[in-house]
Amino acid sequence: MNYLAHSYLSFDHHEVLVGNMISDFVKGKARYDFPVGVQKGITLHRAIDNFTDEHPATKEAKQFLKPAVGLYAGAFVDVAYDHFLANDELEFTDDLLQEHAASTYAVLENHEHVLPDRFKVMLPHMKSQNWLYNYRTAWGTEQSFGGVVRRARYLDSAAVVFDLFQKHYVQLQKCYKAFFPHLKAYAAKEFQLL
Repeated sequence: MNYLAHSYLSFDHHEVLVGNMISDFVKGKARYDFPVGVQKGITLHRAIDNFTDEHPATKEAKQFLKPAVGLYAGAFVDVAYDHFLANDELEFTDDLLQEHAASTYAVLENHEHVLPDRFKVMLPHMKSQNWLYNYRTAWGTEQSFGGVVRRARYLDSAAVVFDLFQKHYVQLQKCYKAFFPHLKAYAAKEFQLL
């Protein structure tokens, strides 16, 4: 899952949200440099990622994008899942998504003193371009695909994988629907164990 799901599956706990959002920027034992609540969010993020990667629906979804991006298919499926989550009427109305996005940015800004430097640099762009809300749109999803390409070692364009995303939209959405209720229940259980 990408930023929207990680923020949403923090269950309104501010420090867990911070850890869940910054986890990819924290390597190894550096997690222990953070407050305990943030460490719990990092732990939750990693559990969510492992569950997502191992789920049969995710493995199926990757096959639709793999021809264009190989081993990076999982990263693009994460973005696609955030698109479907943003449009999931069982989880968000338009207003609720706007509120969730604004609240998430505010929590992150209030915890700026603990954010890793690379995340601090990214946060103003995330907020000004309203990444969390714009997963709802084709434009925002395509922009997020571009972000994956910029971080990838051997990819230079998101166009081909975005075309595959559009071509297999219905199948990818079915994968999301088969997957997300399981993830939400799993994350809620893991959250209780933190």
